[in-house]
Amino acid sequence: MSAQHDLPEAGPETPNLDFQGTTPYEDYVKADVLTHLQHPLSDDPGEMVFLVTTQVMELWFTVIVHEWETAAQALRRDDLPAAMAALKRSEHELRALNASWEPLAHLTPAQFNAYRGALGEGSGFQSAMYRRMEFLLGDKSASMLVPHRGAPRVHAELEKALGEPGLYDEVLRLLARRGHAVPSEVLERDLTLRYDAHPAVEEVWARIYAGPQEDELVRLGEALTEVAELVWRWKNDHLVATRRAMGAKTGTGGSPGVSWLEKRARRNVFPELWTARSHV
Repeated sequence: MSAQHDLPEAGPETPNLDFQGTTPYEDYVKADVLTHLQHPLSDDPGEMVFLVTTQVMELWFTVIVHEWETAAQALRRDDLPAAMAALKRSEHELRALNASWEPLAHLTPAQFNAYRGALGEGSGFQSAMYRRMEFLLGDKSASMLVPHRGAPRVHAELEKALGEPGLYDEVLRLLARRGHAVPSEVLERDLTLRYDAHPAVEEVWARIYAGPQEDELVRLGEALTEVAELVWRWKNDHLVATRRAMGAKTGTGGSPGVSWLEKRARRNVFPELWTARSHV
């Protein structure tokens, strides 16, 4: 009997079930590719959860980078509504990214050690897409390109991102075009270096926040603050999950582990948006 004869009888509520090749869903989503990218290297069943969760995080990094690049481009052309829409979408995506920690957040040291050896020198510290997220947030360092020298395409993408304005750079340029006193040394800074807080930028945000609350720049500041808070929560969730799973031991790939994460968690994204609140 042919497969055609095995199909249910067609009716007004029956979806199309017969396709010449793969399904349109598969053609669009590439689910068969995604669900065959998992190749655990240990016999521990918990490794599959770790591997899939890490891959899901990489997909969320990709989406968020897309949103922040979209927002930066919109700010460059003074299209604040488009920038705000991208930032708002990224808020939802950041919450989903942060929720990805849940399957790993309660690992005991023994559970993590059951497959930790399979990671070898692999570490989330080496994620190129996460590095692009950090570059867009202004946390830049040329040394972060070094791990990717063996992957020319990835290295070139990171090198390009290193020299481009980050999201906050485009925000400050917009504020300057709107007549706010953003110093020239901030606007013309070396874009390959990490952004450092400036007291004059703090004063600009304090004046904006002291003004009409319906102002679109106040709404922009709040959208950026929400992004910054969610990034901070991501870093702290990462820190807590790592501390639970391995304590103060050296991290995978030889990274400093918890001490490294503690240091990075203390860095505020868009710093003057936080400090300016003390002067309003």
